[in-house]
Amino acid sequence: MSLFPASALRPGVRKREVFGWAMYDFANSGYTTVVITAVFAAYFVGGIAGSAPWATFAWTAALAISYAIVMVTMPAIGAWSDRHGAKKRALMWSTAACVLATLSLAVTPRFSGAAGVALAMALVILSNAFYSYGESLTGAFLPELATAEGMGKVSGWGWGFGYIGGMLALGICLAYVLWSQSRGLPASHFVPVTMLITATLYGVAACVTFVLLPERARPRLQRPGQGPWAQLRSTFQEARAYRDFMWLLACTVSYQAGVAVAITLAAIYAEQVIGFVAQETMVLIVVLNLAAALGAFVFGYLQDRLGHKLSLAGTLIAWIGVCVIAASVTSKGGFWWAAALAGVSMGSSQSAGRALTGYLAPPDRAAEFFGLWTFATRLASIVGPLSYGAITWATGGNQRVAILATSVFFVGGLLLLLPIRIQRGRDAALAASGASR
Repeated sequence: MSLFPASALRPGVRKREVFGWAMYDFANSGYTTVVITAVFAAYFVGGIAGSAPWATFAWTAALAISYAIVMVTMPAIGAWSDRHGAKKRALMWSTAACVLATLSLAVTPRFSGAAGVALAMALVILSNAFYSYGESLTGAFLPELATAEGMGKVSGWGWGFGYIGGMLALGICLAYVLWSQSRGLPASHFVPVTMLITATLYGVAACVTFVLLPERARPRLQRPGQGPWAQLRSTFQEARAYRDFMWLLACTVSYQAGVAVAITLAAIYAEQVIGFVAQETMVLIVVLNLAAALGAFVFGYLQDRLGHKLSLAGTLIAWIGVCVIAASVTSKGGFWWAAALAGVSMGSSQSAGRALTGYLAPPDRAAEFFGLWTFATRLASIVGPLSYGAITWATGGNQRVAILATSVFFVGGLLLLLPIRIQRGRDAALAASGASR
């Protein structure tokens, strides 16, 4: 199979296992695309919260709370999974919880006022937290599947499958929304159905992962367990010995803050600044996902040829271009170009970052160290959107200034990428695990 040459997969890893692993990205991407970006976010602000002045803040606060929970708890969950050889078991539980919480979002239109807002916020906090656990745990399988030379390819296939899954979920939801609107049905009717569609696709597709992807790790119960706070401190203290990994975490916080702005605020910017209507916004997100899938696939292969560091740097430069274009264009046509470049940049930067994390993490502590990566990405998901909101507020609602200022996060990511020495970091990770290259 030319897509996965022998050098890309570790000895004994079958291609069906890689397909099963990639299918989890396919499964969970519908959640972020439909719930966080395109459908439920807008419905929460305009429908459940009635477009109140505090509605957008309430939405971002719910996301921030969920990210804060994940930041504190994920390293402990990762360490437990490594210690018990139970990444797959933890992944199954987190998936089931996210699917159930997403299904429960369908009942939120039945409640009104403060009760409806509180219920929706609570379910978003729960569903997004469990989604984040699953994203981290599936990433921790990457070092078990791919060789050092193949992590970019395999990670790229995962992200690429993910964006295809996101497009499928959003496409089905868009078709149902258009059908409902043509019959005069309100959002309180069709939004709950989109939640059922999203949760069902997530659960069904994830079953492919659970059937095909084995748990290769073995329990290491001699390593004592700790509480979440103690585990977080312990993991950070031990990770300081891996200086290139720590530089990568700092780099990740910076550039992922900018990526988080694109994920959580692209639809709002398109509608409020450029003048998109709801249907146009959903089509825009589909195209963005298509471009992101292409970026993840192509850059996965380029990354293994050009090197992890150079590939990630290239995607960050592209992100700076996205911010400049989005801040300057005034037409819908111009914004489509910015969205297409953003999609390619999103797929490539997320794939490159995950592959580099797997490359620099000690192989026998992959879930624990991916917990730190999740800490970094969730911290970024708080810092980025809140900074955007603060700048918008301070400038009297000028989102063009806010999106241009977002480029600072990508410039910071480039600067923090410079001190990383890839081979030095890889040697340190392998030495700690007693593994061979």
